[in-house]
Amino acid sequence: MTGSTLSVALLASLLVAGCKPDPALKKAEVIGRGSLPVTDYRASADGGLIQGVISFTGKAPARPKIDMSMDPACSMSASENDAEQYVVTDGKLANVYLYIKNGAAQSAALPDARPVVLDQSGCRYRPHVIAIQQGGSVEFRNSDPTMHNVHTVPQADGNPGIDVSQGPGGAPQVKPFPQPEIMLPVRCNNHPWMNAFVNVSPTPYFTVSATDGGYKIGGLPPGHYLLAAVHEKLGEQDFAIDVPPKGQITQNIAFGNK
Repeated sequence: MTGSTLSVALLASLLVAGCKPDPALKKAEVIGRGSLPVTDYRASADGGLIQGVISFTGKAPARPKIDMSMDPACSMSASENDAEQYVVTDGKLANVYLYIKNGAAQSAALPDARPVVLDQSGCRYRPHVIAIQQGGSVEFRNSDPTMHNVHTVPQADGNPGIDVSQGPGGAPQVKPFPQPEIMLPVRCNNHPWMNAFVNVSPTPYFTVSATDGGYKIGGLPPGHYLLAAVHEKLGEQDFAIDVPPKGQITQNIAFGNK
């Protein structure tokens, strides 16, 4: 076999190898988050709005570069390969999951029938964090020219685990999430830098902070609520909030290194 033929064979084997599940993933640390646009809430005419900006106090940790050279298809990605544990832009923090933890008024609204998309593009999960309502679904896609494997690591009493392989540009896989869950990890063993999180809210009132730190949760019936803000490395903060009819509440939140 010539040197050029050997190189082609090696490349082909790496592309097909993809991401295989591993028992060690059961012990994976919960890390990683991302951002999602404001949810399209279906609510009463007198619904209120909670909005604000999430800031990061102090010096933000550096975002290490990710070495993707183990897979030639990944190393050719034109996108920035920076870790996403801390995404801070001009002092504003992305990737914070916010949801109404409990309150006097709970909505019985059904989850959106449209699945939320979690794509694999540039050998990254995009978005890094998604959020859906309990009973909703996620559509897992593979837009890359290499094999991927979607492997979730649920809690003991959480949603059923997922372990599906997807070939290059393969058919999307739609999976339901019947149980509430916070920061459900999504992993790939052969591409260890690939990680994302699925959040499943018990109500239709949730979002994930954007790159400018902004967030909005709309359509809330008037009442007293507990707003939870969760970051992968910085933990959870809870805020008691009273929402008046058609009212707008601003709740700015600050996270920082402990």
